[in-house]
Amino acid sequence: MPRFKHYNYDQDAMVVINYQEQLQPGTFEHAVHYLIEHKLDLSVFHPKYRNDDTGRTAYDPAILLKIILFAYSKGITSSREIQWCCDTNIIFKALSCDTVPHFTTLAKFVSLHAEEIEELFEQVLLVCHEQGLLGNELFAIDGCKMSSNAAKEWSGNFKELGEKRDKLKRLIRHHLREHHERDEAETEAELDRDIRRAKTVLSLDESLEKVDRFLKTNSPRMGQGKRRKEVKSNITDNESAKMTTSKGTIQGYNGVATVDKKHQIIIDAQAFGEGQEHHTLQPVLETVEARFQKLGIADDIYQTGAIVTADTGFANEANMKYLHERQVNGYVPDNKFRSRDPKFAEQKDKYGKRHQNLPDKGWKDTIAASEFQFDPVKLTCICPSGQTLTYRGQREALNGKIRVHFEGRLLQCRHCPKKHKCMQNPASADHRNGSGRQVSFTIENKRLPNYTDWMKHRVDSPQGKKIYSHRMSVVEPVFGNIGSNKRLSRFSLRGKKKVQGQWQLYCLVHNIEKLANYGQLAA
Repeated sequence: MPRFKHYNYDQDAMVVINYQEQLQPGTFEHAVHYLIEHKLDLSVFHPKYRNDDTGRTAYDPAILLKIILFAYSKGITSSREIQWCCDTNIIFKALSCDTVPHFTTLAKFVSLHAEEIEELFEQVLLVCHEQGLLGNELFAIDGCKMSSNAAKEWSGNFKELGEKRDKLKRLIRHHLREHHERDEAETEAELDRDIRRAKTVLSLDESLEKVDRFLKTNSPRMGQGKRRKEVKSNITDNESAKMTTSKGTIQGYNGVATVDKKHQIIIDAQAFGEGQEHHTLQPVLETVEARFQKLGIADDIYQTGAIVTADTGFANEANMKYLHERQVNGYVPDNKFRSRDPKFAEQKDKYGKRHQNLPDKGWKDTIAASEFQFDPVKLTCICPSGQTLTYRGQREALNGKIRVHFEGRLLQCRHCPKKHKCMQNPASADHRNGSGRQVSFTIENKRLPNYTDWMKHRVDSPQGKKIYSHRMSVVEPVFGNIGSNKRLSRFSLRGKKKVQGQWQLYCLVHNIEKLANYGQLAA
């Protein structure tokens, strides 16, 4: 039988290690270390420290930045886990010079330095420019909706939150009434029941106070659409928004990134607390322009021939007008872009409809609006049963076109033999607060030039199709890297400012990786 040297993992050892030698050139940790030590000015962090004459010495922002950026590059966002890594992982030890900051120190550094992180982001972008990693030929804009540290159960408009408050009051009264009815606990089981009821009342009282304080100290949150209306507020984080994603409804933020084509460098990263992306296009473009001016890259980047692309989520009439008036060389298609392309004419027949495996949400095929007799001159509408619908006015759609709206009278729809084929919810016509069948039609009107039509012509042209085809290959790998490789699936902070700081830190990690791979950093 062969003999081998004995080994034992359950033992400690003293090892002499040079921390500088652990940061090998070509690695991410070396790039972070070199940039912070030789390229970046961290004096922007100094004003928040007040220990010049008294107080304890603080951890150097350079050390904290190295630790946090390297942790994010490995998909580690937990401050407690980062602290543990500083105590056990050799690369963390090398970057921190064998210091172990407390997890609260790490968490506060991320949440309290959003403005300083913005400045740091711009400094790294300038280094990318100096290294020749920016092409400034084509920018691709896209967003990624992610949950934040907020509960969607605490969302609602002020009416819904008021109803929630009233419900909590009724529950508290109910439990207190039961408690008074059973005032004397005679057995141990009854005593346990009373204790549980008391805890329930305390919990309900805390929730009631939370809702009541929010309603008294805040105003209804209004949307940014043309017809401004109240949107859902959130008691936990009122700057976040309830958003619909492919994975369901979330409470969080939309992380929007603008990516340069040449090496997929992120030139702008912002977090928005709204689900609709078309409100974010203008602020993103203005921020990019101002940043390039500040860094001395270009006085007006959009007049140098730079192309801007974005997906259909950013398309509406106001944005198209903005691009036209500012002479931005943009390509932002509408949601009918693919249907107009002959190359995709047989796509539906070949591959079927999108989301065909989604669960049935109860929607059914009804009588189409095309079967209604619409008179655009007299503005009248007659349903398939021969009844005249009520005129409900005109509204401008997001594409700039005017739509005329009609609604069936309750008594007409209630007794109509076709209501089960005509209405999604026929029962709504059976009570006085319901509604009849609703239809709308587009009308031709004398209006200002339709900028959506101008953009349609651009993206439908051979040149437009060629340019727009680059968008996905530019921006999607960036989100794939941050989401899959860096494992960013949710924001761990509350408040738009803090979330944006965390989002920019992740985008910093991406840009530093590009510098490590394609830049000329000294060994």
